[in-house]
Amino acid sequence: MATQGKSITLLLGGARSGKSRFAQQLASGWSKVTFIATAQPIDDEMRLRIERHRQDRPASWSTVEVPVELDAAIDQHGAISEILVVDCLALYAANIMALEHDHEEKIQARVDRLCQALRSSVASVVLVSNEVGSGVVPAYPSGRFFRDLLGRINQQVAQIADNVLLMVAGIPLAIKGSAEAEFSLQTTQKKQSAI
Repeated sequence: MATQGKSITLLLGGARSGKSRFAQQLASGWSKVTFIATAQPIDDEMRLRIERHRQDRPASWSTVEVPVELDAAIDQHGAISEILVVDCLALYAANIMALEHDHEEKIQARVDRLCQALRSSVASVVLVSNEVGSGVVPAYPSGRFFRDLLGRINQQVAQIADNVLLMVAGIPLAIKGSAEAEFSLQTTQKKQSAI
């Protein structure tokens, strides 16, 4: 679980459920924020989406684009930030699938390194991910592999997270921990730094 002064929060939900917006709200009270983006500008639609997300973020935040080396980014930026926002694990899953050609052992090794980096981080971390298990079973093997992989990643991260929130129509529902936990942690940190 959390070490002193930090927490891990996993935000799950469907498309347009408000996950990214809520992640930004959670991080907005901190002064040293690093946004870790896993999206890659592979087409015009994705480029526009990335640009829109950039414009929505405060200019004072640091942004790093990390399609696959998420563990290294958490290690590096967690040492110099108060909070990290990882958006999102679904794209990370797709990226490592493409890189490792569905090789399960190599993919699992990456996921294990991600979880170890989360445990070791001195910064708080908010991770955004899609909940893909409630929809239609994908028609193709690669779609089913992706759904299963992301489900496993979500489960592993949820096990070590202090807070797991399900976003529904922009409203956070606490599955584990509390929706207010990050805000409470911010207040505590500010009081401690003022002493």
